[in-house]
Amino acid sequence: MRGLLDLRLARDLAGDSGLSEPDYDVLSTLGETAGNRMRLTELAAHMLWSNSRLSHHIARMEQRGLVSKDPCADDGRGSLVTLTPAGLAAIGAAAPRHVASVREHFIDLLSEDDLATLAAITERVVAKLRAP
Repeated sequence: MRGLLDLRLARDLAGDSGLSEPDYDVLSTLGETAGNRMRLTELAAHMLWSNSRLSHHIARMEQRGLVSKDPCADDGRGSLVTLTPAGLAAIGAAAPRHVASVREHFIDLLSEDDLATLAAITERVVAKLRAP
Protein backbone atom coordinates (compact mmCIF):
# COMPACT_ATOMS: atom_id res chain seq x y z
CA MET A 1 0.00 0.00 0.00
CA ARG A 2 2.68 2.49 1.02
CA GLY A 3 4.57 2.11 -2.26
CA LEU A 4 1.44 2.54 -4.36
CA LEU A 5 0.24 5.52 -2.34
CA ASP A 6 3.66 7.21 -2.42
CA LEU A 7 3.86 6.68 -6.18
CA ARG A 8 0.38 8.14 -6.79
CA LEU A 9 1.00 11.17 -4.58
CA ALA A 10 4.40 11.81 -6.18
CA ARG A 11 2.93 11.55 -9.68
CA ASP A 12 0.08 13.90 -8.80
CA LEU A 13 2.45 16.39 -7.18
CA ALA A 14 4.87 16.39 -10.11
CA GLY A 15 2.05 16.56 -12.66
CA ASP A 16 0.23 19.37 -10.87
CA SER A 17 3.21 21.49 -9.86
CA GLY A 18 6.46 20.17 -11.30
CA LEU A 19 7.74 19.65 -7.75
CA SER A 20 9.22 16.45 -6.35
CA GLU A 21 8.30 15.24 -2.88
CA PRO A 22 11.64 16.47 -1.46
CA ASP A 23 11.08 19.86 -3.14
CA TYR A 24 7.66 20.07 -1.51
CA ASP A 25 9.06 19.03 1.88
CA VAL A 26 11.77 21.70 1.75
CA LEU A 27 9.42 24.45 0.56
CA SER A 28 6.61 23.63 2.99
CA THR A 29 9.02 23.37 5.93
CA LEU A 30 10.63 26.70 5.11
CA GLY A 31 7.21 28.25 4.59
CA GLU A 32 6.25 27.35 8.16
CA THR A 33 9.30 28.97 9.78
CA ALA A 34 9.81 32.53 10.94
CA GLY A 35 11.38 34.47 8.10
CA ASN A 36 10.95 31.47 5.75
CA ARG A 37 14.49 30.36 6.55
CA MET A 38 16.28 27.61 8.39
CA ARG A 39 19.81 26.43 9.00
CA LEU A 40 20.73 23.69 6.56
CA THR A 41 21.68 21.33 9.41
CA GLU A 42 18.29 21.83 11.09
CA LEU A 43 16.45 21.30 7.81
CA ALA A 44 18.44 18.12 7.15
CA ALA A 45 17.61 16.80 10.62
CA HIS A 46 13.93 17.64 10.11
CA MET A 47 13.89 15.76 6.79
CA LEU A 48 16.00 12.87 8.18
CA TRP A 49 18.58 13.47 5.44
CA SER A 50 22.34 13.86 5.65
CA ASN A 51 23.68 17.40 5.36
CA SER A 52 25.49 16.43 2.16
CA ARG A 53 22.42 14.97 0.48
CA LEU A 54 20.31 18.00 1.38
CA SER A 55 23.05 20.41 0.29
CA HIS A 56 23.09 18.82 -3.17
CA HIS A 57 19.29 18.97 -3.38
CA ILE A 58 19.27 22.60 -2.23
CA ALA A 59 21.82 23.44 -4.95
CA ARG A 60 19.42 22.07 -7.58
CA MET A 61 16.50 23.98 -6.06
CA GLU A 62 18.64 27.12 -5.95
CA GLN A 63 19.32 26.79 -9.69
CA ARG A 64 15.55 26.76 -10.23
CA GLY A 65 15.15 29.91 -8.12
CA LEU A 66 13.08 28.23 -5.39
CA VAL A 67 15.50 28.80 -2.49
CA SER A 68 18.69 30.65 -1.72
CA LYS A 69 21.57 29.36 0.36
CA ASP A 70 23.67 31.90 2.23
CA PRO A 71 26.36 31.74 4.92
CA CYS A 72 25.17 32.16 8.51
CA ALA A 73 26.13 35.55 9.87
CA ASP A 74 26.88 34.12 13.31
CA ASP A 75 28.62 30.93 12.15
CA GLY A 76 30.93 30.94 9.13
CA ARG A 77 30.64 27.17 8.76
CA GLY A 78 26.84 27.09 8.66
CA SER A 79 24.40 27.91 5.89
CA LEU A 80 20.92 29.38 5.90
CA VAL A 81 18.38 28.16 3.37
CA THR A 82 15.73 30.75 2.54
CA LEU A 83 12.51 30.47 0.58
CA THR A 84 12.56 32.85 -2.40
CA PRO A 85 9.46 34.63 -3.74
CA ALA A 86 9.37 32.04 -6.54
CA GLY A 87 9.56 29.23 -3.96
CA LEU A 88 6.78 30.82 -1.94
CA ALA A 89 4.64 31.05 -5.07
CA ALA A 90 5.43 27.44 -5.98
CA ILE A 91 4.41 26.05 -2.59
CA GLY A 92 1.35 28.29 -2.53
CA ALA A 93 0.21 26.89 -5.86
CA ALA A 94 1.16 23.27 -5.09
CA ALA A 95 -0.21 22.89 -1.55
CA PRO A 96 -3.97 22.95 -2.24
CA ARG A 97 -3.68 20.38 -5.04
CA HIS A 98 -1.33 18.18 -3.00
CA VAL A 99 -3.67 18.25 0.00
CA ALA A 100 -6.57 17.36 -2.32
CA SER A 101 -4.58 14.42 -3.70
CA VAL A 102 -3.76 13.12 -0.20
CA ARG A 103 -7.42 13.43 0.75
CA GLU A 104 -8.65 11.72 -2.42
CA HIS A 105 -6.25 8.79 -2.32
CA PHE A 106 -6.04 8.25 1.43
CA ILE A 107 -7.83 10.37 4.05
CA ASP A 108 -11.31 10.38 2.48
CA LEU A 109 -11.21 6.58 2.16
CA LEU A 110 -11.10 6.21 5.95
CA SER A 111 -13.84 6.57 8.53
CA GLU A 112 -13.42 8.67 11.67
CA ASP A 113 -12.77 5.43 13.60
CA ASP A 114 -10.17 4.39 11.02
CA LEU A 115 -8.41 7.76 11.39
CA ALA A 116 -8.43 7.50 15.19
CA THR A 117 -6.98 3.99 14.99
CA LEU A 118 -4.37 5.12 12.48
CA ALA A 119 -3.38 8.02 14.75
CA ALA A 120 -2.97 5.68 17.73
CA ILE A 121 -0.90 3.22 15.71
CA THR A 122 1.24 6.00 14.28
CA GLU A 123 1.94 7.48 17.72
CA ARG A 124 2.97 4.07 19.07
CA VAL A 125 5.27 3.28 16.14
CA VAL A 126 6.89 6.74 16.11
CA ALA A 127 7.48 6.59 19.87
CA LYS A 128 9.21 3.21 19.47
CA LEU A 129 11.32 4.41 16.54
CA ARG A 130 12.42 7.55 18.42
CA ALA A 131 13.29 5.66 21.61
CA PRO A 132 17.02 5.34 22.31
